[in-house]
This record gives sequence, structure tokens and C-alpha cells, in this order.
Amino acid sequence: MTRTEPMSPGSPVEEVRRSQRRMFGRDAELARLMALIGLSGEPRQGRRNVVLTGEAGIGKSRLLSTLAETAAERGWRVAVGQCMDLGDSPLSYLPFVDVFGRLTADPQTRQLVDQRPALRPLIDQAADDTTPRLGRSALFEAVRVTLTDLAAEQPLLVLVEDVHWADRSSLELINFLLARPFLAPVTMIISYRTDDLHRRHPLRPVAAGWLQLPTVDRIELGPLPDDAIRQLASSLRAELSDDGLRRVIDRAEGNAFFTEELIAAGSMPQGVPDDLADLLILRVDRLQPAARQVVRSAAVAGRRVGHDLLQPVTGLDPIELDGALREAVERHVLISDDPDHYAFRHALLAEAVYQDLLPGERVRLHGAYVQALCDHPRAPAADLARHALAAHDHRTAVRAGVQAADEAMIMGGPDEALRHYTSVIELITDPLIDTTEIDPVEIVSRAAFAAIAAGVPERGVALVQDQLEQLPAGHDPMDRARLLHALAGAALITDLGVDALVVASEALTLVPAEPDSELRCRVLRIHAQALADRSRHDEAIRVAEEACAMADRLGLTEVASDMAALLAEIQEQLGNTEASRAALRRILAEARRRGDATELRALFHLAGGHYEQGQLDEAQRLYLEGATRAAETGRRYAPYGIDARLLGGLVAYTRGDWDEALRIADTSGESPPTGLDGALATIEMQVAAGRGDPAGLALMERARRAWPTDVLVIMLSGGVAVELCGLTGDLDRTWRQHQEAVAEVTAHWTDPQGRIRLSALMIGIAADLVRGEPDEQQRWTERADALLDDVRGIVAAAEERRPLGVESAAWLARVHAERLRLDQRLGLPTDSTELVERWTRTVEAFTRFPHLPELTRSQARLAAALRLAGRTEAARELAGRAREVAERLGARPLVAELATLDPRPVDQSAAALLTRREQEVLALISDGLSNREIGERLFITGKTASVHVSNIMTKLGATSRTQAATLARRRGLLDQ
Repeated sequence: MTRTEPMSPGSPVEEVRRSQRRMFGRDAELARLMALIGLSGEPRQGRRNVVLTGEAGIGKSRLLSTLAETAAERGWRVAVGQCMDLGDSPLSYLPFVDVFGRLTADPQTRQLVDQRPALRPLIDQAADDTTPRLGRSALFEAVRVTLTDLAAEQPLLVLVEDVHWADRSSLELINFLLARPFLAPVTMIISYRTDDLHRRHPLRPVAAGWLQLPTVDRIELGPLPDDAIRQLASSLRAELSDDGLRRVIDRAEGNAFFTEELIAAGSMPQGVPDDLADLLILRVDRLQPAARQVVRSAAVAGRRVGHDLLQPVTGLDPIELDGALREAVERHVLISDDPDHYAFRHALLAEAVYQDLLPGERVRLHGAYVQALCDHPRAPAADLARHALAAHDHRTAVRAGVQAADEAMIMGGPDEALRHYTSVIELITDPLIDTTEIDPVEIVSRAAFAAIAAGVPERGVALVQDQLEQLPAGHDPMDRARLLHALAGAALITDLGVDALVVASEALTLVPAEPDSELRCRVLRIHAQALADRSRHDEAIRVAEEACAMADRLGLTEVASDMAALLAEIQEQLGNTEASRAALRRILAEARRRGDATELRALFHLAGGHYEQGQLDEAQRLYLEGATRAAETGRRYAPYGIDARLLGGLVAYTRGDWDEALRIADTSGESPPTGLDGALATIEMQVAAGRGDPAGLALMERARRAWPTDVLVIMLSGGVAVELCGLTGDLDRTWRQHQEAVAEVTAHWTDPQGRIRLSALMIGIAADLVRGEPDEQQRWTERADALLDDVRGIVAAAEERRPLGVESAAWLARVHAERLRLDQRLGLPTDSTELVERWTRTVEAFTRFPHLPELTRSQARLAAALRLAGRTEAARELAGRAREVAERLGARPLVAELATLDPRPVDQSAAALLTRREQEVLALISDGLSNREIGERLFITGKTASVHVSNIMTKLGATSRTQAATLARRRGLLDQ
């Protein structure tokens, strides 16, 4: 039958729209419902009835729709009755008119119903002169008997939705049916919105009585978990960015309807979409004037407000305020989350109410909050700054903004501090603002160091450069020196074309050497670090010692500790490893005792020392400890915090713990700075390359965002991109990628390892792919010779300063081995003994520096060289060991390379070959599902699904998803 659509979530039209999509995040509730009503087993009498509750939009209708579909598929008869919001004129028995209207669409059912005249009002929806005048009890009994008869042949499921809108007669009929057990398999499920049940709602006492009945259970739906909202949003808009997805998750607060409306509104609106806002505001419009006034005032405060602020802002007397608040709470607009505060039930409701205010109302109410906060003894400076800015009280906004920023830095919130400092900077550039009490140079300097701590040093550079340009003629030299100090500090950790050494040197010329001053001491610190970064060790030691001595005289403990750490790091660079480690351990203990940030630096460089020596287990432990401490101290994205996390992930990859590497790289629930996001994408690219997934090239766009600020990411992502291009088989594209990476690394990095690594990768890929005409072969042998010559020159220059580290030495060994392998693969004269010797050296080198993926690759190529030299047994034994590691890693390219060297029988059973989860994923691959769709089906992330797919392809020896499905069927791992 036709029904009018109510403007609300859960309406019939909305239900149809939702039924076209999958249900997300309610598997547990669905399973419990099915168990309670007997749908998961054999139909039986005495099954449970269920009251399903939850707030509007939480997913009740979608869950019931899925249940109904399941029941129908299993042979149940299903009837749905929908209540509607008809204001003060509800239609009697409307949901049962709906139920019987659906049931009598079947001619046989209609014939059965027609035999009971008492049901005629429900069927014809109106009484006439021929309608028998029967009492209510006759109608109720006729409904119960008819439902019982209908269930005689097949179980009957009756769904009555949205009974918070039901008329009293319908509620009494539901009472009657629930209180008298059916003598056939009839199950009723009743749903209503909890947020519509204010204290005087007629359903409250009725629903309480239902729950006392022995045959009735209650299921209350809470907010959907973040993963379910993520899957729902992605299903509605696949191209949604990570940032956009995070915003939807945060704003929807687990509500499916809110999620859909936010997505439907387009490109992530700043405000609440109009349709959703109108729906939310309806709840407020039903309040009495005083309660509406309180709610509108509370919305200006944000999501949460204290009772002590509402009194002066609203101007209501205490009794009137209490009454208004009680109404707002009872109507589920506000909740009382502690004795002194109130919060909006949903943040989107607060946004909608604020959005509905007129501009003048907003300014006036913000001004009232400014006055109230100024009179408050413990008012948060951040709140005062926000309200003052919105009230156009810029003088108060500047004063409170500086205080809020300083407090945020103390509390370990550099992101918030930077936001406040930036707001203040924008205000004080207005010539109409009185800045006599504000030092712009000091504010900009603090903002720059907040930017460094927040992981966005490039913003600090921009702020300082802009302020330097604005210094007036005849400015105080110390103002310029302070700005140069901030600029040099930010430039140390970026690659934006600002030379930190030049900037720090100029600053030193502006600050007198005597008397001692904090500014000179801090500039000396940065100058020393800049010298050390250029490997000018003697000068760096002299300046660091000068800074350390001055810091001791001035009582600048953290500066002294930082310079002591730098001196220890230089000792490591000079080869005095034990002395360096001892000093760093001492500095670490002292920093922990004092609670200063030098702890992160000491942990980072201790880890680096172990890494350089190939002690990767200890290196990873220390890197991850540093990353954890950075997060705990509010410096997650600050120098050493970011670096520790990145290198911890890279070490995990190097050790062969690829799932751990992906866990470290996962930024779900975070909003990382662009640089860190790009750096972590490099880890994901490495795992993709190792597992033979060319789709990892798509991550290069993210990685490139970190190139302007992190040369390590240039080298790593550039090298991985070369490997990924090689997987495509396009040698020319691979060469272009290699040349781009070489140009960037050469321009920004003095460490020899970058060029050595890139050359090893490129020559190795050429050895795999070069075929064809003699001219083509000659071109690539000449390119390989040129790369080898470049490497020799780079190594010679580097060894004039210090011996190569163990990692660089391993990559150098691979360059030489790959060059010889290229000749062998091209059929050029090659000494097989020399080839074995070169790859033996490479294996030994990657044993000293235990890079498990590269060690395994080198073992595979040594095995090939051994077989070429006629040492087949040694080749087979080595290839077997390498293959075990490659299969554990899921390294498909290596498994394929080793398959010809280590032929072995394989247990063909699914249980032996694949894990239980891999078997589930394989079945979905065979159905043609993408990684994202597999993730949605199994409630895992697309990234995790990708890992399972890679493992399956490796174990099956497949090079594509289609081939994996085909091979699985041939082996009997899938149903035909």
C-alpha cells in the first residue's frame, strides 16, 4: 500500500534507499537478533520477542531490513508496520493497518482475513455502515488469532517500527500481543527512538512494562565503531581523502544517518548540511522559549558548557535556568555529563543550532561569554581567546591568545599553540590594533618553534621570513637576531633552500659575545648543529663546547644537555662508538630525571648507533621507545619523534617484520603533518615492492609531499619507486624514475649510500629485464658501467672522511655483483667463479648488516651463480633456505625467482597451505571482489586485505588475482 514519507531517518523511502547498500558494523546485533527469534536454528514455539531501541539514525531500520531479508530468504513470512509522525492527529492502529495491508496483498491471506469481520477496520482503513460494531477486545483477539493462523504454515515475523509515534490504541494492541504467547511461530520486534522519549512521553511507562514480560528482550543499538563508519563512508564515496574520512568519522559520532548526510552534502561542508540541520533544529523548535534561549546560548560555547557560565550569559534567574535546562535534558537536546556541565547530545546538533543564529546574535552571545570568562577565576585562556575573536574584541583576543599558546606549549600541545600564535600574528598585523603590550618578534619566534614541535617546520620558516621582511628601517639588531635564530632552527630540519649555517652565522655577528646571553647561547647551539650536519667536525666541536660552557654559566640545562648529545654524536661519526654510547646513555638518564626533550634526541642517536653497527633488534627497540615517548610528551610530530617513528618502521621492514612495519605506518585516527604522512607512505611502498605489488606506485604521490622537507624520504621513496617500476617490466620508465631520484638525492644529500643503493637497484633491474637487439644490450651495459664508475668516485670521496658504514658497504657489494650478473644474463663472457665470489661477498655483507629482504635476494642470486658454476647441491640447499624466508615474507618476486632453483612438492590442502583468514579472502577473490570490498565484507581494512591477497598469491605462485583463483580451483582449494 502507499504511505506518506515522514521527513526523518528511518522513513520508508529512506529505508528503501538504505536497503540498496550493505549493513555496516551490526553483525553482532544481527546475530543476537537471529538467535533470540529462532532464525539461526529450527523454528520453534515460545521464541523471544524483541524491543529494539536506539537514537535516530543509529541504524535500527537498516538492521531490521537486513533481518527481514534474511528471514524471507529462509522461508519466513515477514510483515512490516510503520508508525508516522502525524503530530496531534495520529491515526488509530496505523502500524497494524500497514501490517495487514502488506499481508492481504496475497490472495490466500486475504481470503483468510476476510473470514474475520473484526479485522475489517484494519483492512479497509475506515468504517462504514456495514462494518460490524465489535468491541476492542474482539479486534485484539482477531489480530492474535489471524497472526497465529498465518504462522501455521510458515514462521511469521512482524516488525513494528518507530512506535515512539504510535497512537495509544496501537500501543494497547502491542501490549495485548506481547503479553499473550502465540501458539504458533510468531515473533514481534518493536523499535523506537530513545532520544524521542522525554519524561512525559506516553511510551515511557508502556515500554517499561514490555521489558518486564518474560518473553521480551531488549537490544539497544549504540554508536557504530569508527571502522564501520569508515567503511560506510567509503562505500558512498570511494574517492574520499583520508582527511575527509577522518572529518566524517569525527562529526558523525557513530551515527549512520549523519554519515550519509555528510557524504551526500558533497565536498565536506564546514557547516551542517541544510537538510540535516533542518531535521536537527526541529528538536530545538519544540522547546519552550526559555529552554530554546538556553540551548542557543549553549551552542555558542561549543559542544560543552559549564552551568556557572550559562547563568550570566543567558541572564535567566537560577530557578528559571534550572527549569529550562531540565526541559532541554528531558527532551534529549542536552545531556548532563557531570554535576557542573552540560553537553549537546551530538556535536552536529550544537553546530546546527549555532549555524541557525543570526550574525548579531552570535556576536552578542560571544561578547557575553567574554565578560563571563573575564569574571571567572579559572577561565581557560583558549576559550577566552576564541570568544573574544568572535565578539570582535581583538585586544582581549590578542592577550588571551598569547596566554593560550604558551599554556598549550607547556602542556605538550604544539599544534594548538601554533594555531593560537598564528591567530595573534594575524591580529597584530592590523594597523588598528594596539600592539604596545605585544612583541611581534617574540610571538613570531615562539610560533616558529611551535611549528617545529608540531612537525611543520616549513610553516615556521614562512612566518619568520615574512616577519623579517616587515622589520622597519632602523630596527633593533637584536630583533633581527632573534628572528634569524628561529629561522635557522626551522631550517635545520627542512630542505627548503634556507641555509641554516649561513643564517646562524649572521645571527652570531649580531649578538655580542660578551656578556653571556641566552640568545647567543641558543644561536651557538644551532650553529654547532649546522656545522656538524656539514661534517665540519672540528669546528662543530669547538662551537658546541662554547655553547655548553655558556649554558652551564647561565643555567640553561637543556641547552647544555643538547650540546653534550651533539658532541657524543660527533664521536660516533669519528668512530669512537663506545665512548659515544656511554655519553648518550648518561645524557639519557639525566634528561629523564629532569624531564626535558633531550631524552628524545639521546634515544634517537643511541638507536642510530646500533643501526649503523647492524644491531637492528636493539635499534628498533630504541626507535620505537623514542616514538612512544614523543607521543606521551606531546611531541609526536616534533623532531626525533617523527624520525624515530619513520626509522622504527624502516627497521621493521629491514628485519623482515613487514606487518609490524605497516602497523607503524598506519595513521588511522591521526592527522599527521604532510611530511610525516609522506614519509610513512614510503614504508608502505617498500612492503608493496617486496610483495611484488606495482600498485604501490600510487603511494608515490603521498611520498613526494615530504620531498621538500626530508631528503631521507627522497632517497628511500625514489629507490622503492625504481623497484616498483621494475615490477611493471617497463625498463625505460624505470630508468627515468632512477634518473629523477639520482638528481634529487645528488642535489640534497651528501651521504654516499643514496647513490650506491640507487645504482645497485637499477643495475639489478636491468639484469632482469634487458633483452633484445645488440644495440639495446650495449646501451644498458654502457649505462651500468657509468653507474659503477660514479659509485667508485662517490665511495673514494666518502672514504676520505670516514670508512663506509656496514649498510653502505653491503649495497656497494651488491653493485659489483649486479654488474657482473648483467653480463651473465646478457650472455657476455663471465667468469662463473668470480660471479660466485661477488655474490658470496654480498651475502656476507648483508649478514653483517642483517637486511633480511636483501640478504634473501642475495642468497637467491648466489644460488643461481652456484648452479651456473655446477655446484647444484649447494645451490639447491641455499635456495631452499631463501625460499622459506621469501614465503614467510610474502615476497612474490623472490619466490618466483627461487622456484626454478628449489623445486619442491607442495601440500595441496587448503588447511596446510592457507590460514583460515586467507581461505576466506581467497573465496572473495574468486568472486571478483576488490581489496576494499574484501575489507568491507570481512570488516578489516583494505590495507589488511591487501596483505592477505599478497600472501595468497605468494603461496600459490600466482602473479595475478585471476591466476590465483584459477590455481586454487585446480588444486581443489575452492569449490568449482
